[in-house]
Amino acid sequence: MRKVYCITIVLVLFFSCKKKDTAAPPPDPLQLVNASIDNKSTAAVYYDVKLNPVLKLSFNNAVDRQTVPANVSINENGVATVAVNYLYEKNDSVIVIVPQSPLKYLTRYYLVAATGLKSIKGGSLGYAVNIQFITSLDSSDKLPLISDNQLLDTVQRRTFRYFWEFGHAVSGMARERNSSGDVVTTGGTGFGIMSIVAAVNRNFITRTEGRDRILKITNFLLNNCTRYHGAFAHWVNGATGATIPFSPNDNGADLVETSFLVNGLLIARQYFNTADAVETDLRAKINNIWNGVEWNWFRQNNQNVLYWHWSPTLNWVINNQVRGWNEALIVYVLASSSLTDSIPKVVYDNGWAGNGSIRNNNTYYGYPLPLGPSNGGPLFFAHYSFLGVNPNGLMDAYGNYQTQAINHTKINYEYCKANPRGYYGYSNLCWGLTACDIPTGYAANEPNNDRGVIAPTAALSSMPYTPTESMNALKFFYYKLGDKLWGPYGFYDAFSLKDLWFANSALAIDQGPIIVMIENYRSGLLWNLFSGAPEIKNGLRRLGFTAPYL
Repeated sequence: MRKVYCITIVLVLFFSCKKKDTAAPPPDPLQLVNASIDNKSTAAVYYDVKLNPVLKLSFNNAVDRQTVPANVSINENGVATVAVNYLYEKNDSVIVIVPQSPLKYLTRYYLVAATGLKSIKGGSLGYAVNIQFITSLDSSDKLPLISDNQLLDTVQRRTFRYFWEFGHAVSGMARERNSSGDVVTTGGTGFGIMSIVAAVNRNFITRTEGRDRILKITNFLLNNCTRYHGAFAHWVNGATGATIPFSPNDNGADLVETSFLVNGLLIARQYFNTADAVETDLRAKINNIWNGVEWNWFRQNNQNVLYWHWSPTLNWVINNQVRGWNEALIVYVLASSSLTDSIPKVVYDNGWAGNGSIRNNNTYYGYPLPLGPSNGGPLFFAHYSFLGVNPNGLMDAYGNYQTQAINHTKINYEYCKANPRGYYGYSNLCWGLTACDIPTGYAANEPNNDRGVIAPTAALSSMPYTPTESMNALKFFYYKLGDKLWGPYGFYDAFSLKDLWFANSALAIDQGPIIVMIENYRSGLLWNLFSGAPEIKNGLRRLGFTAPYL
């Protein structure tokens, strides 16, 4: 009996094991083999997709068609589902997704496949698929076609509204940006004063209106704002004149911002030059501000360099020297030109020029660059000081400033055209890298720090240097992107086609150069006024500059 019992157990175990061995294995998971949009594959983001695209998902097994509609979809911006048709190829291992209606221009879409998708063998998709694509730009004109001169008038007039209609009601000064409330900017106000002069010259406003607004600003500066050894703060409260700290340590003088302001005031002084009593009073008040700046004091104990900041509570804690090459050449021009406190040439040579260290003399994209960093840096370097200082024919021991301004701009243009980082949207029509708003804040964009963000001010304020390239960019911004980029104060600050982002901001320091440099391109007005001031001529000569107008 014991023997029979053992045989029975063995047989039971044998057949039990045999049953386990013959159980069906779980189905292989469904795997994505390839994805394509209009036969293009393997892109992180698909750009410039046509409005009637053909999207394909290829798998390692035939799919169960009944699981497709609930698990494969296209949505707009991650929200609205797009109606599609499904087709199948290669024995159902390829799903073809076709929108039932044309998609929208320049819009972000996602092709999604969820893990509920199954093969005909029952295997589930191993991981969710989420493919991003952006449709093409609408190439139609968004605004009516006008002549080039009308277009320049339109841009100048609309951009001027930032300083005229949006100027602070109490002080008349320029707000920092279109969302800054009572925060007004000293340097941006200088740009705004130049814009007012250009607007009078273009008959956008009357001479009396322009004069009275600048007088209002000047009175506010003299009567309400604190001067720190003659210099003003970067930001002030436009209603009270109280200093608003730009940063925790920056609660006093900003010599660079003050220089932008004084540049504008001197241009106004030169323009409003009649014997009229109000114009005479305006000039006297401008001279009060101009002559009150203690340039040598900002050498910090007689060093041969100027310092950017000074705090009434923290003294020289920021300790930032004004050295070139950047936007601040105007500081040394004014400091040399001062009638009351002129700096000696050694401060310029040692401080600004670093005894020659500002020289570059390398070639980029076929253009030699006399000064500054590789590839030139952000384009505002070629704008801010040259709103008033005329670079044409201007030379000194360190470089040719006409060559500098033109070639810096052409390098920026050629870089964007070449588009070495492959950013969507860059072209010979869509170019210009400078400091501006970006999707995550604010940055000084340039070829060595390129985030894929284009700022209209970069190309438009370069109009005197690259008139053809800048006009082409202007037409692209206005006609092709005008529905997204053209606002109540001209062009919005910046945009990124790669990120499908358009700023809704306007900044004084970006709007002002557009008006001023377009005017310099058209008439040379601001250049002629500033360079015509006797003390500026003398100051430039003192620093060793030569130019036909000197």
